[in-house]
Amino acid sequence: MPVPWFLLSLALGRSPIVLSLERLVGPQDTTHCSPGLSCHLWDSDILCLPGDIVPAPGPVLAPTHLQTELVLRCRKETYCDLCVRVAVHLAVHGHWEEPEDEEKFGGAADSGVEEPRNASLQAQVVLSFQAYPTARCVLLEVQVPAALVQFGQSVGSVVYDCFEAALGSEVRIWSYTQPRYEKELNLTQQLPDCRGLEVRNSIPSCWALPWLNVSADGDNVHLVLNVSEEQHFGLSLYWNQVQGPPKPRWHKNLTGPQIITLNHTDLVPCLCIQVWPLEPDSVRTNICPFREDPRAHQNLWRAARLRLLTLQSWLLDAPCSLPAEAALCWQAPGGDPCQPLVPPLSWENVTVDKVLEFPLLKVHPNLCVQVNSWEKLQLQECLWADSLGPLKDDVLLLETRGPQDNRSLCALEPSGCTSLPSKASTRAARLGEYLLQDLQSGQCLQLWDDDLGALWACPMDKYIHKRWALLWLACLLFAAALSLILLLKKDHAKAAARGRAALLLYSADDSGFERLVGALASALCQLPLRVAVDLWSRREMSAQGPVAWFHAQRRQNLQEGGVVVLLFSPGAVALCSEWLQEGVSAPGAHGPHDAFRASLSCVLPDFLQGRAPGRYVGACFDRLLHPDSVPALFRTVPVFSLPSQLPDFLGALLQPRAPRPGRLQERAEQVSRALQPALDSYFHPPGTPAPGRGLGPGAGDGT
Repeated sequence: MPVPWFLLSLALGRSPIVLSLERLVGPQDTTHCSPGLSCHLWDSDILCLPGDIVPAPGPVLAPTHLQTELVLRCRKETYCDLCVRVAVHLAVHGHWEEPEDEEKFGGAADSGVEEPRNASLQAQVVLSFQAYPTARCVLLEVQVPAALVQFGQSVGSVVYDCFEAALGSEVRIWSYTQPRYEKELNLTQQLPDCRGLEVRNSIPSCWALPWLNVSADGDNVHLVLNVSEEQHFGLSLYWNQVQGPPKPRWHKNLTGPQIITLNHTDLVPCLCIQVWPLEPDSVRTNICPFREDPRAHQNLWRAARLRLLTLQSWLLDAPCSLPAEAALCWQAPGGDPCQPLVPPLSWENVTVDKVLEFPLLKVHPNLCVQVNSWEKLQLQECLWADSLGPLKDDVLLLETRGPQDNRSLCALEPSGCTSLPSKASTRAARLGEYLLQDLQSGQCLQLWDDDLGALWACPMDKYIHKRWALLWLACLLFAAALSLILLLKKDHAKAAARGRAALLLYSADDSGFERLVGALASALCQLPLRVAVDLWSRREMSAQGPVAWFHAQRRQNLQEGGVVVLLFSPGAVALCSEWLQEGVSAPGAHGPHDAFRASLSCVLPDFLQGRAPGRYVGACFDRLLHPDSVPALFRTVPVFSLPSQLPDFLGALLQPRAPRPGRLQERAEQVSRALQPALDSYFHPPGTPAPGRGLGPGAGDGT
């Protein structure tokens, strides 16, 4: 039997257990205060304008502490609402102003003016309440006689009855004086839902609420709803966001009783449950039971991803808000740990789904991003490696600038930052003079610069010398010559049999278009081409995610000298246009098989930096999209219309080993015959008359 790893009840979460509550009769708001103080409820609905803090000329009353209590406001014995009572504790701040010296003004003070020490203190205290969807502000006037004024000590409290709020809601309370002499006090009160026995019996809207419990055993999490068979209710799962509206995940209208099973890998701290009876004006119970669960926090970081938007901006994708900081680090080849660039750069606070930019002049494949939470490394991604290529054997120089134009340099190495010049035994120290010469001659790339310092990446390739002995070199030459003789005849046949790699990317506009893409991919496989398409890798994509799958396929494709085919459709053109206009991907999270959307963050930099020609080929179907509809940026590579331009399309795919024109025409006709049934099915679904078949190469656009 698996051991349960948690057992939770969705009664009140962090809310206090409601056993017995005081009952208030009547709908009117009231106030009362400590003995000796006088207070008055001036207004129960004012505009909240706290303003700036102003200096106090003398002693003033200021709130020092907020205290809340839950009560019931009842119209009848069993017709009540939940209400929040607030007590504001007050203290005296400041001192009386001393009277001016009589001799200074040439006489005694006016005896008819009352001594300030005998005057009472008066304050206007504002209470602000916010609880979705309502907000209120009330004004309380408090007066303290001079006899009770003790500087720096509490003089008592004023109590406000009371603020009505919805069950299960969160009430945020602020208090400040008017004018405001101190910072406002704030407090958050989580109200119970219908689980408290007295609340359940006293509030009519709770009488029909479903009873919900959560339990787990092994890998399964159970939502158990114990309601009668006639009870209809709604159940919703959502991600509660600190900033922005909740993100719905799952919703159903059900009839009790029910047991809903979840996989524990779907749990994250912000996963919340809402349940309510399907009746007019019913109370909705919201609970977030996984906030403190360790496995939910582990799942959250597993789901978090760093995503590059442009070469200068990136963001953190995650289901929930995260307390995180990010910094750049330098990843040298060889598997050594990535070394944080702190200092000279500092940690930056990270907000989920918010674009972040580091002040970089240039980017480099060895630059990576580290994300920390509570001083623990959670994520590390070399975002620019996919766009700029593999890690380079460069050395990073840190320049520090001091007063009077003093400048010092050190080279970042696994052992630390080695000063240059230096007599140490490290590689950078041995090459210190050459690195300084390269820096002065402009051969190093400046990555960052400000008043305090700079970062430089200096190439080391030219300093890597491997000394071969004469005999060893002769053996190598002999072995190479022998291998060349043995493999020369087999090389051409092997290359022809293996074929060129082709990665086919498309937007899954609909199921019919996917069938058309599958037919094209199958037809291309009959040629000396090794075709990769996400249709044939769904299980692998589900396990890795579309972004990781595409990066792996693209890296292997380009390393083998392959070609990436962008198959444009109306949906693909729309996605590309959004990228070019906004600099970010289209709204919505990546689907489990959405490779085209995932590929744009890597494909677009290749086109922007002029690396696309020779690596990419575009295509579209004659009657679906005209090549001129493709965004101009993507027309920097050939875009062919199929099947009318099949010979030219196949010639581009089979480069540099394209067959002679006659053989190429035969292969184009072979692909056209294999593609024709899928074209007829897509453009002429069953039940509609289809035109004559004649869509071979060069047949026109079908108009």
